[in-house]
Amino acid sequence: MPKLRLLITALALTVAGAAQAQNFLATPGQARVYKINDNVFEVVGNSGRGYDLWWCGAATYARRVLGAGWTTPVTISRTLGHSQATGRRSSVQFTLNPAALGIDTLQSYSPNALVVGDTKTVQDGNSSCPRLHFPR
Repeated sequence: MPKLRLLITALALTVAGAAQAQNFLATPGQARVYKINDNVFEVVGNSGRGYDLWWCGAATYARRVLGAGWTTPVTISRTLGHSQATGRRSSVQFTLNPAALGIDTLQSYSPNALVVGDTKTVQDGNSSCPRLHFPR
């Protein structure tokens, strides 16, 4: 009986993980965006696409899913790293509520830095999207 219980538990965990991995928004540049919690969402993609992929994904999600306005600030809450949602190597996490996470906002002078606290408006992030339509 314990083997059956172990098998059922393993199957339930696999199904739960698959459900989380399917709950995403696809964005230009083939990024996927996942809700991590009430304050954080994660853009997962190919880091070879550069900073445009991360900011476009964040702006698209903020606008389409969270209903953010064009002037709403979007802030990096975790820099480039392994995905919490999928386990993939390349992801960046963002928030619309940096104060809730204890993050001080800033405006980085290097758009490729992806520094925690770096902030752009939804409109500024969205301006990265057209550049993703051209192959690199």
